[in-house]
Formats: sequence, structure tokens, C-alpha cells
Amino acid sequence: MARRKTTKANTAVDNGKAFLTTLRELSVEKGIDEEVLFEAIEAALISAYKRNFGSAQNVRVTLSRETGQYHVYAIKTVVEDPEDEITEISLAQAQTIRPDYEIGDVIEIEVTPANFGRIAAQTAKQVVVQRIREAERGIIYEEFSSRESDIITGLVQRIENRNVFIDLGKTEAVLTPAEQIPGEAYQHGDRIKAYIVEVKKTNKGPQIVVSRTHPGLLKRLFELEVPEIQEGIVEIKSVAREPGHRSKIAVYSKDESVDPVGSCVGHRGMRVQAIVDELGSEKIDIVKWNENSAKFIANALSPAKVVSVAVNEDEKVSRVVVPDYQLSLAIGKEGQNARLAAKLTGWKIDIKSETQAAGEELDAGMSEVEVTSDESFTSEGE
Repeated sequence: MARRKTTKANTAVDNGKAFLTTLRELSVEKGIDEEVLFEAIEAALISAYKRNFGSAQNVRVTLSRETGQYHVYAIKTVVEDPEDEITEISLAQAQTIRPDYEIGDVIEIEVTPANFGRIAAQTAKQVVVQRIREAERGIIYEEFSSRESDIITGLVQRIENRNVFIDLGKTEAVLTPAEQIPGEAYQHGDRIKAYIVEVKKTNKGPQIVVSRTHPGLLKRLFELEVPEIQEGIVEIKSVAREPGHRSKIAVYSKDESVDPVGSCVGHRGMRVQAIVDELGSEKIDIVKWNENSAKFIANALSPAKVVSVAVNEDEKVSRVVVPDYQLSLAIGKEGQNARLAAKLTGWKIDIKSETQAAGEELDAGMSEVEVTSDESFTSEGE
């Protein structure tokens, strides 16, 4: 039985085809256009050739898409009498290659070095690895930049200088001290939810900055927990937070038969309790939004009961009157309830007890109406 003779040419062809197969498999696996890889390898081979065989030469490298073989061509201009043999060739010499060459023609002469294979293989490998890394970073950046203002769930990977790094699988996010809920402790392996504030492009890949304090986190958590919000029946109109302490959320139902507050609370408070647990026992007030400014302001001051509200629509200023025994509740501890209500409504709110308001004249431009607060909900919280 005759043995098959293996030649260098056969080996080169086999290696070339194996290289093409590997390149195309990587292209599919990593989601990179194979032509991008081919062009990057060709550009890198030009640099490698110049570095090793002649930096002054003007060359072109081709990588066959069919065989995986590469060829190096020197680019020269046809002249009568060459002054620079690296970039020029005489007419007489050019016509020995092809008789119809004329002065001014630009021709290519193959100059592939015999020992260029090892350099080419090493260069191609480096380029492929680099392009795959760049492509993977690009894919991750696109994936997460499109998710800005969304929630991610990850595991606490490590803590460095009070920065918490969260493992997201393909990459990691950073939770800076300013974005952490006051008093919240983080341990390696903890599973936490956070709000994507920003995705930055860096030389080391995308940097994903997340927050546990952003009002958007509370909004997104309700969207996850409440089917009526997902379906568009209940709408979150505004959110105000003092992270780790208390939040207020104003909701509205497009369907009169659906109670927006009850939908957010859930059966036996299960929906809102899941959010309270996620936020470390942050107290949450759920109030009903109303297009009537006075009514909305009264609701926003929940759990306090309001007697009347006077408003100046032009200046967004209001005066609220509450029963004497409700004054401290309306203002809240260190003014927190009043402060959150102002953030929630976008109005400046001046709170008076009935005794304080008695005999006081309203500021110019204000009109006072008696109001009754709609039913609201306040979680147990801390």
C-alpha cells in the first residue's frame, strides 16, 4: 500500500483551511463579522512584515477567504530610471513581468518571505484574541447601555474602599458609597437589586454604575411586583425618596374599577412588603394621584388628615391646614413627611394647625378649598 507523501504545500493548505474553520467558528460564537477579523488580520500582517522585513516598503497583504493562505505584495511605481528601488521599478524590469506595463503604472510584486508563516500565525492569533475581547466588550456595552434606568440583579463579589462590586455574570457593576442606602451592610455573596444609573465606555470595558438610593429603583420595583402597572392600567405618577428611611409614591388608575393604591399594596400587603424587604425596611407611603392640585397635596401628606388646602397655581405655593393634633404627624420627624410631600407634588407646602390658621389672611393669589384625603397606605417599615 503506497504511502501518501506530505509536502510543505499540502501542509500549508491544510493549516490554512483549519485556520479558516477556527476563525469562522469564533466569528459565529462571539457574534463578530468574519470580514472584520480578516481585515484586522491583514492590517496586522502588514505591520508585522514591515517590522521584520523592511519598514520602508509599501506592501499589501492578502488573506484568502477560500484557502486561508496569505501573500505579501510590494507596491511599486513604474518609472524610467528608479531613484528608490523600494518604491519604484524600472520600465524595462516591469515589462519582463508583463509587457504592457507603462510608465506611471502601479504594480504589485509578490515578496512573501519563506519564513513568514510563524510570524503570520502568531500575529493572527494576537489579532483574533484582541478583536474578540473588543467585540465582547462592545456587546456588553450595547446590552447594558440599552438598560440604563432599569433594574439589575447580581451577587456582591467584593468590597474595595467602600465600593461594592456586583457580579452580573458577563461583567460587573459598581455601587459607590454615595449610591448605597445609609446603614445598609453588604456581604460577599449577597443577592441584591440595583438601578442602572450610567454605563460608561472605558479602555478596560464598560463601567456600569448602579444605585440603591435612586427614586427610579423604587419605581422599577413596583413595576416588577404589580401586574396592573405592567399592563398599563395603573400608572406611577411621581416618586420621592429619602433612602433607608421613608418614601412616597403617587399612583393613578386609568380604570375606575381598579384601586391603584390597593393594587400596589397587594393581598395582605404582600406586594409592597416584598419591596420594603428589598429596601431594608424603608417605610413606604402609597398615595393616590389627583389632577386637582389641592387634592393631590392633601393626599401627599398622608398619613396626616387635612382640613383645607389653599393654592397659588402660578407660583406652585400652597398652605395646608390640619387639625391641631395632626400637626406633628403632617410635618413628620425632622420635617420628613412635609419634605417628601413637597418633592412628590413639586409644590412648596406651608403647613398650619387650625389654631395657627385661625384669623390668618391668605396670601394674594391663593384660593382655599376644603378637602378630604383619599385613602392611602403606609407600610410598617422601620
